[in-house]
Amino acid sequence: MDNDGLLLPDHAVSSQLEQLRQYTTVVADTGDIEAIARYQPVDATTNPSLLLKATESAAYAPLIDESVQRAKSESNSREQQLIDAGDHLAVAVGRKIVELVPGRVSTEVDARLSFDTDATIAKAERLIGLYEEAGVKRDRILIKMASTWEGIRAAEKLEKRGINCNLTLLFSFEQAVACAEAGVFLISPFVGRIMDWYVANTDTKTYAPEEDPGVKSVRRIYAWYKKHGFDTVVMGASFRNIGQIQALAGCDRLTISPDLLDKLQQDQSPLPRALNDDGTREAKVAPMTEAAFRWGHNEDAMATDKLADGIRKFAVDQRKLEVLLAKKL
Repeated sequence: MDNDGLLLPDHAVSSQLEQLRQYTTVVADTGDIEAIARYQPVDATTNPSLLLKATESAAYAPLIDESVQRAKSESNSREQQLIDAGDHLAVAVGRKIVELVPGRVSTEVDARLSFDTDATIAKAERLIGLYEEAGVKRDRILIKMASTWEGIRAAEKLEKRGINCNLTLLFSFEQAVACAEAGVFLISPFVGRIMDWYVANTDTKTYAPEEDPGVKSVRRIYAWYKKHGFDTVVMGASFRNIGQIQALAGCDRLTISPDLLDKLQQDQSPLPRALNDDGTREAKVAPMTEAAFRWGHNEDAMATDKLADGIRKFAVDQRKLEVLLAKKL
C-alpha cells in the first residue's frame, strides 16, 4: 500500500520466479535456446537426453551439420568420426547457450565413461579444449559427470587442473560428502527422481513438499555443507512440481525446466525463503574412505537403483544421438 492506504499498482507485484532470484541462482535445465532466451537464467545445464530432444528443433540442424563436417575433417575412421561429432555437437550447443547466459554452461561427459576415471579426465579435457579453440574460456563451462566413485576421483584431479565440474546423478549422502571432500565446484542432487523411487517402491504415493524425500535430501546436504564450511555449490535438480522448488528456495542454485519456470513466472503469491546459512560452523570430519563410500551408498537402495538407472538412460540417449549423427556421416 502507499501512504494513503491505497493498493499499489499491479506492476509492484513480482512473480515467484523473480522472488526466487533474490536468494537463489536460477539455472535453466534445457538445451532449448528459445526457452533460455525467454527466461534469462544465470546458468544453463544440458545432458544427453536434453541434447537429443533439442536436435528435434530445426534451429539445431546447422549445428549438427557443422559438427559432422568437422569430425570428417579430423579422422578417416568412422568410429572416431562418430565420437568426434558427438563432442563437437555438445560444444556447439554449449557455445550457443554461452551467448545467452552470463554465467556457466554445463556439458556432460559420455555416461559410458562413468566408471573410468582416466577416460573421464581425457574426455573432459577434450571438451574444454574444443571450447577454448572456439574462444570460450573454461571459466564459463562446467564439465558434468556421474557421481560414481570413479567420477568423483576424476573431478578431484580436473579441479586441480583448473577445470570446474558439476557432479550429477547424485542421490545418496555419501556421494555428496565425497564430492565436497574432493573439492568439486558443484553438485546436482536429483530431487524428483528420488521422489519417483519412493512413490514406486513404498505405499506413499503423494508427498507434501516438507515431507518430500528429495527435498529432505537436499536440505540435509545443504545444511551439512554449510555447517562444515565446504564451498561446493549445491544445485537442486530434477523437479516434478513447483512445491519442491518452493521448499528449496534459498538453496545455492536450482536448475529448473522451462515448464516449471513458466509456472513460477505465472505465480505471484509470496515465496518465503526456506533454506538459509545461519553461519554456524563445526570442524570438518575425517575424510570418507572408498570402502565407507561404497558401503554407505550400497545401503541406500534408492540411491543404488537411481544412479545405475540414470547412467543407463543417459547412455541410451547418447547412443540415439549417435544414430542420428551416423546418418549424416
